[in-house]
Amino acid sequence: MKAPFTRTRLALVGLLAISSACSTSVGDSGSGGAGMGGKGSGGTSGVGGAPGMGGASGTGGTVDSGTVVDARSDTESRADAGGSGAPGPSCAPGGPGMTDCGSQGESCCTSLVVSGGTYFRTYRNNGGGPTGTNDPAMVSDFRLDKYLVTVGRYRQFAAAWAGGWRPAAGAGKHAYLTGGGLAMTSGGVETGWNTSWNTTTDVNPTTNSLTRGSFCDSAHATYTASATGGHETLPINCVNWFESYAFCIWDGGFLPSEAEWEYAAAGGSEQRQYPWGTTAPGTMNQYAIYGTNFTGNATNVAPVGTAASGAGRWGQLDLAGEVWEWVLDWKQTYVNPCTDCVNLTPAQFHIVRGDNFGGSVNNLMPIVRGGDVADPGRDSNFGVRCARAP
Repeated sequence: MKAPFTRTRLALVGLLAISSACSTSVGDSGSGGAGMGGKGSGGTSGVGGAPGMGGASGTGGTVDSGTVVDARSDTESRADAGGSGAPGPSCAPGGPGMTDCGSQGESCCTSLVVSGGTYFRTYRNNGGGPTGTNDPAMVSDFRLDKYLVTVGRYRQFAAAWAGGWRPAAGAGKHAYLTGGGLAMTSGGVETGWNTSWNTTTDVNPTTNSLTRGSFCDSAHATYTASATGGHETLPINCVNWFESYAFCIWDGGFLPSEAEWEYAAAGGSEQRQYPWGTTAPGTMNQYAIYGTNFTGNATNVAPVGTAASGAGRWGQLDLAGEVWEWVLDWKQTYVNPCTDCVNLTPAQFHIVRGDNFGGSVNNLMPIVRGGDVADPGRDSNFGVRCARAP
């Protein structure tokens, strides 16, 4: 067994330079290991001011993938248009990493409603409230899973993929929105899954793929060949963008847009300093798993929900630390204006958000944008959380 993970993680500091014409949140490059088709995690912020489309609309929905808990009231809670109210397939078998998450041992597929609104994607907050606000966005109601996808849940997806399941063309869109999806930068709505990605080059959720490479070996990867490895409640890592997208589709949801993810982490219009508020995270793993402070295993990654005091405004845990989370957007300048928007203009990398178990305290701020691993690439810093229709 190798020593605990000690790669240097460079701070991706969300310092912002604001002007009337554009805004830039500047960060040092985050670090990460070489993976297939990519390098390590981290990245710099984008520059605001790119033109974009307004909101679009439509109907539809997907099968409910977890317990619906509406932040407004229990009586206002709503299931997806598919409407079964049953847990997603990733939790259906029950057991470790599926029905024992968090301090209360609840369903790992618990999904919480995020009440929509407006906010600024670019801002500063040093504990005294938001300043330097720019890049406004409007986000409609959606649900965001309370927990990161666990090894136990991902194992069910790997079995389904091995059994021949593949996403259909166009799957994974925010179909409940007016117009049938998120508004794209080039007009129209998000296109959803491309069946040309249904190859082992892009999606290959096997033990060999998930546990190989410089920083996805047996010491750093959370996936194990057997469910008896004691890792089932850890967040899955070493998953690439394609696999993350495919998992969420299979589980009845979709990848969140960057605007949706940041809205939830920032507490919407509260524009929080950290997802949980202004309290410094400390080093005792109460608020976030970062800085290699968690030493309960060789990976330095904790069971999901360990940082129980770090819940965001709508109840999601681990929005800061643990693993960077893939989102739908390419790493481009912000779309302005933004009404349920997504930037699908191809770039070198897709965006990741939220920082990782070895990252800097400055990276825990909701404004920080990461991403420097090409889509097929793998890194022990990268994981996934799914979004769903409200």
